[in-house]
Amino acid sequence: MSKALKILITGAARGIGMETAQVLAKRGHSVVATDISALSGLEGIQAHVLDVTSDDSVARCLKKIGPLDAIVNNAGIFGGGPVEGYPLDRFRQMFETNTLGALRIIQAVLPAWRKRGSGVIVNVSSVNGRVSSPLGAAYSASKFALEAMTESLHLEVRHFGIRSVLIEPGNIATGIKPIEPHKGPADYAGLWEQWAGAHTKMTGPSGSTGPEVVALAIASAIEDPATPLRVPVGQDAEMIVGLRRNLDDQAFEDAMRKAVGLTW
Repeated sequence: MSKALKILITGAARGIGMETAQVLAKRGHSVVATDISALSGLEGIQAHVLDVTSDDSVARCLKKIGPLDAIVNNAGIFGGGPVEGYPLDRFRQMFETNTLGALRIIQAVLPAWRKRGSGVIVNVSSVNGRVSSPLGAAYSASKFALEAMTESLHLEVRHFGIRSVLIEPGNIATGIKPIEPHKGPADYAGLWEQWAGAHTKMTGPSGSTGPEVVALAIASAIEDPATPLRVPVGQDAEMIVGLRRNLDDQAFEDAMRKAVGLTW
């Protein structure tokens, strides 16, 4: 194992966050698991309340736990719906958690890390941060923004010995907290039904892959200095990102429509 590090994880109450905390602790790292509500049942892992949408909460938590070697920005929410009539307050809520939540943590640790000359930032994005889908505009927009921010960050802070990594899971049982979907006008009912069927085709009869594959990718990203900026996780993510890289817009849309049977 590499040198033991002190690592903070946000959104660690379930799914990817909890699995990542356990994997890193088993590898000998000092793990600080955080969530918006109190955590329990994480043996050998520090647990703290942290609301990534609150400047005060971030400042209080980081003051309590002291210096860190790495952060995993995993806290996130999801809520689907057509762009038409999507409530702006919910759109803002998505960005506040999924994008600005990560930014708050990053800005809090960077000054000390820059002076020290080391640190690892792992931002949990999604394949939907590279490719958007129907009924997912708000979530994808927040993840596209996270990708752009992290790419700029990578170019800015690598000079100071700080690494930045984007983890891009495909259809994974993430444990992400959903907010109430925006159904939109009744005219979209057919799309909701068809897209639900498309999602089943993507995951297969056995359902989504468990979060352990993402946890292992995060652990590797923290420990391996050769990790690239972007790490797709899961066969579907690798396939989708590969197609998007090699096809033009229309060819990619045609391929995805055929793959999931979308005729809308």
